[in-house]
Amino acid sequence: MTRAGERFGGRDPRVDFFRGLCFLIIFIAHVPGNWLGRWIPAKFGWSDATEMFVFMSGYAAAIAFGGVFARRGFLLGVGRVAYRTWQVYTAHLTLFFFVVAFSAAAAIGFAEGGEIDRWTREDYIGKLNLWYFFDNTATAIIGIFTLRYVPNYFDILPMYLVILAMMPVVVAASRVHAWGGPALCVLIYMYMWTFGLELPAEVREGSDRPWFFNPFGWQLVFFTGFAIAMGWISIPIRSRLLFWISIAIIVFSALVSNRIFYGESEFLTLLREWVAPLRAKTDFAIGRYIHFLAIAYATVYLLYGREQVLLSAWGRPIMKCGQQSLPVFMFGMILARVAGMVLDVLGREIWIVILVNAGGFGMMIGFAYLLGWLKSEPWKKRPAAKADANPQPSRPVPAASPAAGD
Repeated sequence: MTRAGERFGGRDPRVDFFRGLCFLIIFIAHVPGNWLGRWIPAKFGWSDATEMFVFMSGYAAAIAFGGVFARRGFLLGVGRVAYRTWQVYTAHLTLFFFVVAFSAAAAIGFAEGGEIDRWTREDYIGKLNLWYFFDNTATAIIGIFTLRYVPNYFDILPMYLVILAMMPVVVAASRVHAWGGPALCVLIYMYMWTFGLELPAEVREGSDRPWFFNPFGWQLVFFTGFAIAMGWISIPIRSRLLFWISIAIIVFSALVSNRIFYGESEFLTLLREWVAPLRAKTDFAIGRYIHFLAIAYATVYLLYGREQVLLSAWGRPIMKCGQQSLPVFMFGMILARVAGMVLDVLGREIWIVILVNAGGFGMMIGFAYLLGWLKSEPWKKRPAAKADANPQPSRPVPAASPAAGD
């Protein structure tokens, strides 16, 4: 990507489009028993929508916060980041308690409906590692608020919180030297892989389970997007050599990632096992980074000069989801659990799965448009005055005090 705002007068359409796209993919991936999940990017390569989400978050963060550091000073920049961190923290807590409430309601509903066997089989609480929360509520609540208890399904926002907290340090390093920020990120990544650096995800005694998304690994892709948008890193946009290298990496990764390709080949199966460590997700293995960069470069290369296609009728709804990133992400994660419950009741025939996924997309897009409309504060806009067939001469109107709530 080129530097933020370099070729776009307003918002960069690529940021909003690809963030919105990754939210739709994340929805598909998190609906339990969703066979459409077999066709998401994660099944055809080492990286997936998570990398897209984290990279685009870093790119967007540079647009949102980088200018504050540059124009208003370091302290106000830190304050702006702290405010966003608080927003993400409260979003994490809100998401957790909403999902817990829906999971408990589904479990109780199935039990009271005489479907205890189905309830036990589905186990909406256990699949999200939530039994500890219900059995040890006092300790678990403290763990949730202190981020020492991070159950399954609630991994991304805590990772993002730690990365946001790192941002002022990275910006400060870049002020010491132009390469200071990127160099610090690489050093943290190398230290993590060399000596081990992780955060505990369990408060229960005897458990050593770490966060599923290690922020000290995933910060590398976040600050790659941040550094590109800030202009710390520049990349050649129209290099045919880099494009074909990227295509080769994408094809190789697909061959050793999807059973459609490697299932009938002993050589590819052995090759898949050999490169398996390169795609480890928790610590963000280097293979995932290389694969994502290849996809990003090939996409930018093909899209260069054609970005306006993202503003078409089919692209605008996806962009709208990207513009309301945090609430749409939260809504999609909650909706995915509800969609899984709906499929448990209705079944997973092809037409039902397609309708449930399409309904989820429609609700997410509709929610994004609703948020955009609410943020425009329509209650503050004056209605258009109706034309008067017999206009009277204008005369002064006594000043009135503002109405309550304006």
